Amino acid sequence: METNLKIGMNNVIESQSTEKTTALTMKSGSLKVLATPAMMCLMEQAAAELVEKNLPEDSTSVGISISVEHKAPTPIGLKIKAEAIITNIDGRKISFEVKAFDESDEIGSGTHERFVVNKEKFQNKANSKLHF
Repeated sequence: METNLKIGMNNVIESQSTEKTTALTMKSGSLKVLATPAMMCLMEQAAAELVEKNLPEDSTSVGISISVEHKAPTPIGLKIKAEAIITNIDGRKISFEVKAFDESDEIGSGTHERFVVNKEKFQNKANSKLHF
């Protein structure tokens, strides 16, 4: 499998803290602040998009681990930015440093790993669980 991925490549995506992404709505807490799962999702999306646009058409990547620290609260209405930077490539496993920011400061950081798979084989493996 040939890719264009290289250590140091990065991707940045932006979103906004909304009622739908609060800890209260996502049931990960009781406050109207950006939920940790929402922040993690944005970090993972940044990594997934970076990998996806550099893979052959029959391949994709799946998340296999994520470890982040949520450092600061973000109220509804602020813009959020997530960045994923490739730190290591070991065969089909790609490691990232991930960070998230709101308009005020860094709100989270950590690591994420993805594994490159063949789309059809992976989907068939998952679907086989329907016939147990």
